[in-house]
Amino acid sequence: MSEPVKPRPYRSPRRARQAADTRRAVLAAARSLLAERGWAATTVAEIARRAGVSVDTVYASVGRKPAVLRELVETALSGTDEPVPGAQRDYVRRTLAAPRAADKLRLYAEGLAALQQRLAPIFLALRDAAATDPDCAALWREIAERRRANMLRFAADLRGTGELRADLTDAHVADVVWSMNAAEYWVLLVHERGWSPQSFADYVTDSWTRYLLA
Repeated sequence: MSEPVKPRPYRSPRRARQAADTRRAVLAAARSLLAERGWAATTVAEIARRAGVSVDTVYASVGRKPAVLRELVETALSGTDEPVPGAQRDYVRRTLAAPRAADKLRLYAEGLAALQQRLAPIFLALRDAAATDPDCAALWREIAERRRANMLRFAADLRGTGELRADLTDAHVADVVWSMNAAEYWVLLVHERGWSPQSFADYVTDSWTRYLLA
C-alpha cells in the first residue's frame, strides 16, 4: 500500500517579497537610529515607528533588539541583505587572488575603507551594547574571535608571498592589521579628523607596506 502524498506547503512569491521588504525597512530604520542615537537611546518602538510597521512586526521579521543588531553587523560585513562568509566577500577574494604582498595590502585597505563606511557606526553601537546586554556581549566576543582568526589567515597568506619581514611572526602581523582595521581607528581619522575614505585607505596601505614588508 502506497504512502499518502503529503501536500507541499504553498509559498507565495508576493508574500515572500513583502516579508523581505519589511525586513529591509526594519533594518534600515534600526541602522539610521543606532548611528544617530546609539544603543541605549534606540528602542524597538522607535525602530517600528521609523520603519512604518508595528512593534510586533519588528519582532516577527527580525527579532528582539540584540537580534536586530546582529543582523545589522552581519549585513554590514557582507554588504548585502544577507550574511556572507568572510572568504566569499568580493574584496577578500580579490585580496587572496593577488600574487604580491603589496597588492594584497592595497586591496585589503580599499575593501576596508568601503566596509567601514557602513560598519563603523553599527560596530560602535555593538561595543556599547555589549557592556549591558549579555546577548550583545556574546556577539562582541564572537566577532572579535572571527576578526582575530581572519587576521591570522591573512598574515599566513601574506607570508606565502615570501615578502614579509622575517623577524615578524604571523601573530604580530595579525595584531598590527587587526588594530588598524578596527572601527575605532576609522572613526578617529575619518569621523573626527575629517579624512576621506580614500585618504584612510592610502594611509593604512602605506603604513602596512612600510612596516610589514621586507
